[in-house]
Amino acid sequence: MKELKMKQSSSEQISTNPLIFDIKRYSINDGPGIRLTIFFKGCNLDCAWCHNPESKSSQAQKLYSIGKCAMCSACVNVCENEAISLTGEGIRTDQQLCVLCGKCAEECPTNATEISGYSKTIDELLEIIDREKTFFETSNGGITLSGGEPLLHFDFVVRLLDECKKRGIHTAIDTAGNIPTERLIEIAKRTDLFLFDIKVFDSEAHKFWTKRNNNLILKNLKVLSNIGARFQIRIPLIEGVNTGEENIINTAKMILELDGSTKRVDLLTYHSNGERKFEKLGKELNHHNLKSPSSQRIKEIIDTFMSYGIEAQIGG
Repeated sequence: MKELKMKQSSSEQISTNPLIFDIKRYSINDGPGIRLTIFFKGCNLDCAWCHNPESKSSQAQKLYSIGKCAMCSACVNVCENEAISLTGEGIRTDQQLCVLCGKCAEECPTNATEISGYSKTIDELLEIIDREKTFFETSNGGITLSGGEPLLHFDFVVRLLDECKKRGIHTAIDTAGNIPTERLIEIAKRTDLFLFDIKVFDSEAHKFWTKRNNNLILKNLKVLSNIGARFQIRIPLIEGVNTGEENIINTAKMILELDGSTKRVDLLTYHSNGERKFEKLGKELNHHNLKSPSSQRIKEIIDTFMSYGIEAQIGG
C-alpha cells in the first residue's frame, strides 16, 4: 500500500512534504519528447472546468465510484473506526471518523474505492525518474511537474529540480503562475521550460471562473519573458468562458508585447472527464453547462491568432 498522508492543515502539507495523486509515464502532451509527468495535490485556483478536481485539495481524499461497487461490505468490515456504512445508495463514509488509512481501498475487490494522495520522497521520485532516462534520451524528453499547482511546494520542487539538473534531465513546470514572483524567478533558474496557463484575459472574468484575479499571473508571465525564460503559453478553450473574440484578441495583443518569446499558443479544448471525478469525490460540479467550442469556432480562434502573427495549434 502506498504511504498515505494523514489529515492535517493545508498550509502544513504545502510547506513540508507534498502529496502526489498520479505519476504518468510515456506522456507526450506535457512538453517535448516522451515525459514522466508528476501530479502534485494542492491548487490556489478553483477553475470551474477543472478536469483534475482531486488536485485542488492538498490533503489525501477518498474517491468512490458507485458504478463499480459490488456492495460486498468488504470495506465496511475492514474499517477499524466504523467510518463506513453500506446503504441502499451505496457506501457512505463519515468524514469525522475516517482517518484515510486506505484499508478500505486495499480490500475493495472492484477498485470502487480509491485514495487520492500519497507521499514520495525526493529519493523515491529520483528512482522512478532514473528508470525512464533511456526514453528521455532517445526522444529529447524529460520530466514535467504538474498538478494542481506544483509551485506551491516550492522547497520540495527546488530540491527535485536541482537533482534532475545534476543528472542532465530536461525539466518542465506546468503552472498557472499564481505564485510570488521571487519564487518563480528562482524556479526559472532551475527548469528548462514553463508550460504557462492563461485562462481568461479579463481580470474580473478570471476571478469569476477561478476565484482569483489574474493580476499576478500576467505580471509573472511578463517577468518570465523579461528574464529570457523559455515558456509555452497554453489556453484551455471553454465555450462561454474564454472563446469570445474580444478575449482572444486581447490575449493575442498581450502575447505580442512579451519580450523575446516564441509567438505561439497551445489550445487545449475542454473535456468532461472531470465530471466523473467530482462524482467520485461526492461533490457537485458547478460547471455552468460548460462545453468545448465547435470545430468551426476553434478554426476561427486559430485564424485570429494567426492574423496577429501568433502560431496556434491544438494540444501541446
